[in-house]
Amino acid sequence: MGQNRPERRRTVAVPGSPGAWLAGILCLAVIAASTATALHRPPLRDQSMAAAHMAPATDVVSMVVERAELKPGSTIFQTGASGADVETIRNGDGSIVTKVTPLDRPQDGPVILTGARAIGQSAHMAHLPIPELLEPGKYGDLPVIGPDGKKPVEAYARPWSGARGTRIAIVVGGLGVSQTGTQYAIQTLPEGVTLAFAASGNSLQRWLQEARRGNHEVLLQIPFEPFGYPSTDPGPHTLVTADGTRQNIDDLHWALGRITNYTGVMNFMGSRFLSDPDAIEPVLQEIAGRGILFLDDGTSAQSLAGVVSQSLGVPFAQADMVVDQKLSTDVIMARLDEVERIARRNGEAIAVASAFEVSVDTVAAWIREVERRGVEIVPVSALVEH
Repeated sequence: MGQNRPERRRTVAVPGSPGAWLAGILCLAVIAASTATALHRPPLRDQSMAAAHMAPATDVVSMVVERAELKPGSTIFQTGASGADVETIRNGDGSIVTKVTPLDRPQDGPVILTGARAIGQSAHMAHLPIPELLEPGKYGDLPVIGPDGKKPVEAYARPWSGARGTRIAIVVGGLGVSQTGTQYAIQTLPEGVTLAFAASGNSLQRWLQEARRGNHEVLLQIPFEPFGYPSTDPGPHTLVTADGTRQNIDDLHWALGRITNYTGVMNFMGSRFLSDPDAIEPVLQEIAGRGILFLDDGTSAQSLAGVVSQSLGVPFAQADMVVDQKLSTDVIMARLDEVERIARRNGEAIAVASAFEVSVDTVAAWIREVERRGVEIVPVSALVEH
């Protein structure tokens, strides 16, 4: 079949015919126009890269500007650390948009845009500190803002989806006090849970590495003076209003040097200290200068930490509820359900618990249920106000 079809007649353009000449002229015109466009294209420094479809933003997470000093003729690698404006903006729905705008270059030449700074560490490296984010201290390495402006709160943050929806951060504290309790919490709690280590705990760096390998975000608990101190004593190196700024900063450095790889600190007790503006302001100023966040556990109605943090630019968050003041599975479940109602009303919420076995088991079971209802468990750094 199809064997007896008549052979198609081919048409061949004869050189010198009007059709061939017209086709040749058109081809030459196209080539000339393309060449002119390429030669007169504006240099890359006059262009900008921006994230498309940017939603209205509620806050700017970070902006870093630094110019690269390069020899003429060298290739420029423009990132947030060299030669570009980088804005990382969190929208009201929790999504993250990054805008990268190249700066004016010192000379013409090739440019390679390597992208903005990533949030968080590689899972394979999360247990190791980043050298440029540390400085030697009297009691150990202290967190510090890197030479490119990157902060520990960004570098050690656990990434999350950035999706729309209800978000809850759960912080389980008191790790490091009991060795068996610490191990049980790290092994049992889902990776979305933020773990807080007591500064006075034992084997903290070893447990910190275990927590980071388990993909947990980490905080450090700082002991602050409560009302009734010293009858009620948070432990060694407690920051006390009567001690003055110099001693309190020294005690703060003792705590900060206990571990690395944390996004920030939270108070352990502290109703007296956090209500004194003269005491809390220099401490929060030191925290701001080191690029870490502060979480208020929400137990003191007189706390000024939020107001002072806002004035100093400290990344700040306040817990909505402590869920295990009574160590009962039913009570903790009921409190967690209340946290969910707060989150559905406000879009987000923060719950705090301690590393008691009943608390750990209840939190882990509740997370499995609430995730089936469409709630995302996020690290506490995702909910801080910058």
